[in-house]
Amino acid sequence: MNDTSRKPCPCGSGMALADCCQPLHDGAVAGTPEALMRSRYSAFALGRHNYLLNSWHSTTRPAELNADDTHWVRLEIVDHGVDESDGEPRGHVHFRAFFCEGREGREGRAGRSRWGMLEERSRFLREQGHWRYVDGQPRVSRLKPGRNDACPCGSGRKLKQCCGN
Repeated sequence: MNDTSRKPCPCGSGMALADCCQPLHDGAVAGTPEALMRSRYSAFALGRHNYLLNSWHSTTRPAELNADDTHWVRLEIVDHGVDESDGEPRGHVHFRAFFCEGREGREGRAGRSRWGMLEERSRFLREQGHWRYVDGQPRVSRLKPGRNDACPCGSGRKLKQCCGN
């Protein structure tokens, strides 16, 4: 395995990418909507647009995704579950994803960066034996962390000592 696969998974599981979301990116089946959501977040963070499109339900899948300069820094899973009461499994994941726009990697300056949080309640359905993302109810909030505030990436360090330096 290469060094890239041993780095921490962007989804925040605490596992290595190679042991967490990478197998799903390489074609393994997500066992739960939460696992699929984590792998989709990691795909956004890593720029793997083909995986994102492939993990979208065919009834709501866009034709393409546009690349942007969003730097995804942290994922929080608030709630998740599966409901099979009507015989058709339906999944949901409520998450918060923190991001920074308008900077180049970690070299950007906090004054030129725009921080935000995407909160969404996502819906998932099974399609051909695979969980697929259907849609969600997104809400974007702008964050305005000061240099001495905690970094939105969740490191526990001050912004000026972390992503803002």
